[in-house]
Amino acid sequence: MLKKQSIIQSLFILFIGVLMGCSLVGGNAPAEEIEEGRKVTKLSQSEEEDMLLLFSKVYEVIKSDYVEEVGEKELLEAAMNGMLSSLDPHSQFLNAEEFKEMNEDTRGEFGGLGMTVSKGKMGILVIAPMDDTPAFRAGVQSGDIITHVDDVIVSELSLSDSVKKLKGKPGSKVKLTIFREGENKPLKMTLKREMIHVQSVKTELKRDGKIGYIRISVFDTNTDTLLKKGIAKLQKDSKQIEGYILDVRANGGGLLPQAIAVVDTFIEGGEVVSTRPRDKEQGKSYFAEHGPYAVKGDLTNGLPLVVLINQGSASASEIVAGALQDHKRAVIAGVKSYGKGSVQTLMPVTEDTAIKLTTSRYYLPSGRTIQAKGITPDVEIKFAKVEEIENEDSDLFSEANRANALDAKKTQKKSEKEDKDKKDDYQLERAMDLLRGMAVYHDSQPKTVEKINETTSESEDKEEKK
Repeated sequence: MLKKQSIIQSLFILFIGVLMGCSLVGGNAPAEEIEEGRKVTKLSQSEEEDMLLLFSKVYEVIKSDYVEEVGEKELLEAAMNGMLSSLDPHSQFLNAEEFKEMNEDTRGEFGGLGMTVSKGKMGILVIAPMDDTPAFRAGVQSGDIITHVDDVIVSELSLSDSVKKLKGKPGSKVKLTIFREGENKPLKMTLKREMIHVQSVKTELKRDGKIGYIRISVFDTNTDTLLKKGIAKLQKDSKQIEGYILDVRANGGGLLPQAIAVVDTFIEGGEVVSTRPRDKEQGKSYFAEHGPYAVKGDLTNGLPLVVLINQGSASASEIVAGALQDHKRAVIAGVKSYGKGSVQTLMPVTEDTAIKLTTSRYYLPSGRTIQAKGITPDVEIKFAKVEEIENEDSDLFSEANRANALDAKKTQKKSEKEDKDKKDDYQLERAMDLLRGMAVYHDSQPKTVEKINETTSESEDKEEKK
């Protein structure tokens, strides 16, 4: 009896501590699962104690009568994770192993398949595959639902347990069964795990060196530094840049400070995003502060900017697109984004464990929320459906098989590279067309008095030198 009372008291202290932690502070499954109108049942202190006593009784029955022996540590961790995951798909308890893995992920290097995932009702929901990873190369798409991992159903597993099944020793193989909207039957594929080295920013010149293309695949600790270096290299390699494409398609998010720094790179100043917790007075606004290099203003000198988004753009990438849209700094193109606008705070409980808890929602400078709404593009560009006439047995994951595709038959033979670009990335091609049009309009605008005077002075200097 004394032993049982001791257990009850320990559990009571444990859960009251967790609950107090939740109340002090208050990238991923379907965003609509975080609701404003959650049912709230208030209990008196004695009723709360009765419920905790009930919990301890269930705990004891499981320990003594379950068909197989179970460990106290696993039961209690499962209980805490169950309590947190019942709140929304993003809140969870992180044991020592999971806490360590999360820290590795934010540093941009980890083992696995290379996907941003979350908990879906049918299994693991793919928010976005990361560039140049096994998942990306195999053709995994945003919106795919992984129902089985190595023939094991994952719908009943927690997100952390599901992710554990995806991860493994580099070089080992894992078999996935995927449900994809628009497909008649489940897709099966086998992927080889790799150490994932994420290069968050890639840049290159396109269209005869007149368009600076910037691809951000994730927001990790190096993103802002790589972005500044990338823009500087683009400007060094070409003196005739007419505008920039910022591609955050299939970017499942990452670190908020990095998203703010990216927006800061393209605007002169102002609010980027705000957070609103349960107590609205405790909300916080984040402003552009010109980064660690004390750079004043827009590093792209106000040239036209198009931001490409799709249904795999979530969280931090939605903040970037939405803030630039609200500041009227960029035209947003593509298809509607994912709609993950909730804030998760990582709260250490011990030295090696933590709680990831949803503590507030993101709001853009205009006051609109991202949560369950996403970012609606200014110019909608859907995926192109290219009919492969020459090869009817085309790859199952080619552009032609993407959901919601537009019909775009090839009417004439062009260069092999141009055909490949249009087939593989129709959205980017159309975004570049849009940018070129914006550049023409930008160049046709009257110059300011300062710029006219500067041009005149330069002309006079040249005449004197002659």
